[in-house]
Amino acid sequence: MQRYTTPAIVLHWLVAILIVATFALGLTMVDIPGLTPTKLKYFSWHKWLGVTVLGLACVRLLWRKTQGAPPYPDSMQPWQQRAAHGLHILLYILIFAVPISGYFYSLAAGVPVTYLGLFPMPVLIAPNPDLKPVLKLVHYTLNMIMLGAVSLHVLAALKHHFIDRDGVLKRMLP
Repeated sequence: MQRYTTPAIVLHWLVAILIVATFALGLTMVDIPGLTPTKLKYFSWHKWLGVTVLGLACVRLLWRKTQGAPPYPDSMQPWQQRAAHGLHILLYILIFAVPISGYFYSLAAGVPVTYLGLFPMPVLIAPNPDLKPVLKLVHYTLNMIMLGAVSLHVLAALKHHFIDRDGVLKRMLP
C-alpha cells in the first residue's frame, strides 16, 4: 500500500493538532465571564492559531495539488471512495472557511488581528455592528460542522484500521 509523503503526513497531523487546540481554546475562552486579561490573552492565542492553521492549509493544499494522494485500496467499495473524497473536500473547505470566518468576525467586531502580537493582518472590512452577530453565527456554525466532519473522519479511519484492516490509516501515520 502506498503512503502519503512525509511532508503531507507532517502537515496533516500539525493542522489536526492545531485545529483541536484552536477549537478547545475557543470553547474555553467563550466560557470565561466578563472581559478579563486571561480571556483577552486566550482570544489572541485563538486568533494566532487560526491564522497559523490558515497558512498551513495553504501549504497543505499546494502540496496536495502538486503531489496528489495515494490511491484507495482496491478493497474499498466505490461508494466509500466517493464518500471519503467528498469528506476530504469538505474538510479542506472548512480548514479555510473557519479561520476566514473568524477573521472577518473579529474585524466586524472592530478588533483587528495582529499575528503573534507582531504582524498586523490587513483590515479588509470596517467595524460593522450589524455584520458582527451574523459572522459570529457563521463562525460558530462552521466550527460545529467541522467538529462533525472531523469526528466522522476519525471514526472512518478507525473503522478502516480495526474492522476493515485495509491499511488506510497506516498511509497517514508517521
